[in-house]
Amino acid sequence: MNKNVWLLSLCQALLMTGNILLISVIGLIGKQIAPAPSMITLPVALQFLGLMSATIPASLISGKLGRKRGFSIGNIVGITGASLATFALYHQQFYLFCLATFLLGIGIGFGTLYRFAAIEVCDENARHRAISISMAGGVLAAVLGPNLAIMSQEWSDDGLYIGAFAALIGLNVTALLLLQTIQFPKVSLSQVSEKAEPLRKIINQPNFSMAVFAAMVSYAVMNILMTATPLAMIGCGFDFTKAAGVIEWHVLGMFVPAFFTGNLIEKFGARMMILAGGLLFVACIAVNIHGQSIWHFRLALVLLGVGWNFMFIAATSLFSQSYAAKNKAKAQAFNEFVVFGCVTITALLSGWLESTAGWQNLNIYVLPFVVAVIVLFAFGAKKSRSLERRTG
Repeated sequence: MNKNVWLLSLCQALLMTGNILLISVIGLIGKQIAPAPSMITLPVALQFLGLMSATIPASLISGKLGRKRGFSIGNIVGITGASLATFALYHQQFYLFCLATFLLGIGIGFGTLYRFAAIEVCDENARHRAISISMAGGVLAAVLGPNLAIMSQEWSDDGLYIGAFAALIGLNVTALLLLQTIQFPKVSLSQVSEKAEPLRKIINQPNFSMAVFAAMVSYAVMNILMTATPLAMIGCGFDFTKAAGVIEWHVLGMFVPAFFTGNLIEKFGARMMILAGGLLFVACIAVNIHGQSIWHFRLALVLLGVGWNFMFIAATSLFSQSYAAKNKAKAQAFNEFVVFGCVTITALLSGWLESTAGWQNLNIYVLPFVVAVIVLFAFGAKKSRSLERRTG
């Protein structure tokens, strides 16, 4: 695999480290400075709203100006958001902090395209592994993110994690510098001028809608359970360090398999790996319903992470083969908007559902969506096998 894919993986690692840092502290900050309990997860929701609102412009800007400029813009917005968050926390301004998390979400929205950029800087026959390796940078994030969150507590005495956002500025600056060393394919005038097909026609391409649906469910289910877990753990009497440790195990589950998921997709196919991810999600939900010990939380979050890895990377691989080159920007914009639009909704609902319906009921509520993916792809896999037998 060429060095550009590995550099993108490192940029992805820095992005994910920032994400984990935010996940570890943002809900707890909301709990301390929100004017009402119902607004505790508003900063989280606005972060994902910013992410969702950036998905379409990020894809179109990258299509027009190139990946390097697009990612650089995202990091500059991220630096601005982290700086504003530091200022807001110092003055304990909740609504200003919400604006800062919105800007941070916009920055992250640009970074979600790293996995598609990895496809463009490698050979056609290495696309599955390129997507997988670009996501493998999350292993570094799994270790660095929670530990940065814990260490940041010691950098300020007010208990508001101001140090976490100072670290976030450093992560964005580092990624911005790294991006300047990556060689992306140049944007040709013919690519820019070639007119994309109508969105309706793009959506009707084989596998397009199924891949988007699988990616949407994988990210939404993972996000709602991951975001609610620290709140559920603290409600059960565990401290912040224990909650951060569980998130660390979860993120390792999300990204360690990425070193071999690409090979598994090549061997078994994207559909079967999506099914495998769905079954791991079901196992995670079963563990969460069964009990609330530290081992229940830890095992469930590892299963959730591995399930997300299999389903999301396989869905991305399937999706990347479902559109023509001229439709790339429009197709990717649609996919990111749908996926992270649902993630935004789950971020908004997670704290409210955990506090009102309870941790076990929250898990039951997400189960039908996972089952829908399993049924859809089990039927699709069976249909494709029977078609292969008839044509073979």
